[in-house]
Amino acid sequence: MLQKILVVEDDVDIAQLISFNLERAGYQVGMSHDGREGLDKIFTEQPDLVVLDLMLPGMDGYGILREMQRDPRTHRTPVLMLTAKSQTEDRIRGLEMGADDYLTKPFSPKELLLRVQAIIKRNRSTPGAVIFSFGPFRFDKNNLAFYLDEEPLPLTSTEFKLLLYLCQRVGHPQERGDLLKVVWGYNDDVHSRTLDTHMKRLRQKLGDHGSLIETVRGVGYQVREVE
Repeated sequence: MLQKILVVEDDVDIAQLISFNLERAGYQVGMSHDGREGLDKIFTEQPDLVVLDLMLPGMDGYGILREMQRDPRTHRTPVLMLTAKSQTEDRIRGLEMGADDYLTKPFSPKELLLRVQAIIKRNRSTPGAVIFSFGPFRFDKNNLAFYLDEEPLPLTSTEFKLLLYLCQRVGHPQERGDLLKVVWGYNDDVHSRTLDTHMKRLRQKLGDHGSLIETVRGVGYQVREVE
C-alpha cells in the first residue's frame, strides 16, 4: 500500500509543489489549506505522515501539534514541520511540542523528499526481537509501543527509536553525530539542537526515570546501568 501523506499548507502553490514531488516519488498525497480542516483530515484519514505549516488560517501549526499529541489516534503520527520561521526558538518550540523534524522555507524539493523518506523509514516496525526490556522500560517493536513500569507511555516514533537505540547500548556513550545519523539520517552536527530537544522531551516524559539518560560532555548521550 502507498504511504499516505497529508500536506497542511495555506499557500496553494507551495502545497501543489510539495504534492507533485511526493506523488512522483510514489506517495499518496492529500492537501488542506486551513488549519482546522487539516486537523479534521488528520483524525479521519490517519495519514502516515503530516507535512505541517505553522502559519495557517483557522488554527496554527502549534495548535494542530497540541491536539495531535492529546489524541491517542494521532500522538504517534510523525510530523515534518514546514515553516518560514527560521528562528531557533520557533524550531525548538515545534520540536518540543512533538514534531519529528523541521524544514525552513524556502526549501529544496529534494531535501524535503529526503526528510520525508527518513521519517517514514524510522516510523516502520523495528526488525528483530519483538520485545526489548531494560530496567523500567519495555519496548514493543512491532507496534512501536513503549511501557514505563508496565504502564503505556506515548512516545513519538522518533523518541521511541532514540531511546531504544540508547537502551540497547546501555553504559556506552553514543556520539552526537552517530545518533543524528542513525535516528534522523543526518550526516553532520548542524541539526544537533534537534537531538537536544528530543532528549529534553524524553527526560520530561520519563519523569523520575529521566535521570537514566545521561549527558556525556564532549561526546553525546548514554543510558546508564540500572543499579
